[in-house]
Amino acid sequence: MDLTPAQRKLIFAVVVVALAALGAFLIIPGTLLHRGGTTGRGRAVGLTEPLSGPSPTPVQPSQPAPGGLGSTPPPSSGPIIYQWLPFTQAGLAAAADAVRKFAAAYASYSYTQTTASYERQLTGLATAQLAAVIARGFATPGVAQIRTRQKQVATGTGQITAIRAFGSNSITFIVAITQKVTGTQGARRTTTDYAVTVTGAVTSWQAEDLELASAGNT
Repeated sequence: MDLTPAQRKLIFAVVVVALAALGAFLIIPGTLLHRGGTTGRGRAVGLTEPLSGPSPTPVQPSQPAPGGLGSTPPPSSGPIIYQWLPFTQAGLAAAADAVRKFAAAYASYSYTQTTASYERQLTGLATAQLAAVIARGFATPGVAQIRTRQKQVATGTGQITAIRAFGSNSITFIVAITQKVTGTQGARRTTTDYAVTVTGAVTSWQAEDLELASAGNT
């Protein structure tokens, strides 16, 4: 049965509220769910450029009221909202895990690495197309020279702060990537927000797009 525009908006609103509450145990404490469009494809940021911008402050989801008269008992087999979504609870958790692993691999490198070596560490975490785009950024002459001259070694981690959008086989997460770079110029730690889109199904997901989170809001 086709839904009216008003019905579709109501269902989407219910999904937004429910996913925000579930984020506390599926992704990280204080996960927010934002409604938004899909991102572009294959944009990468230079790996020696400073990442800037504060991470969103996590907002703790409200706690359910204690059970009592008129209260609805908790579901025994998972939240009902997954009947309305194109992925399962396990699928969402697997996608979030894939995003965190990709973020760490993307933001970690050594000045001793070759481009091929850096690209290989993205294998299985990103599509071949995205990995090739990121590797080209890693090999950019000016970027590579700075990395080698300053003997830079970087380690990165990713923290999911929101879900921006989702479709039948894709989810776009907002990820705060923290990168620590050490070298002859000292050490610095920077954090910025990225929009990372993963595609797949069930428990198999790969990043297919990476760009600054702010680029999707313009």
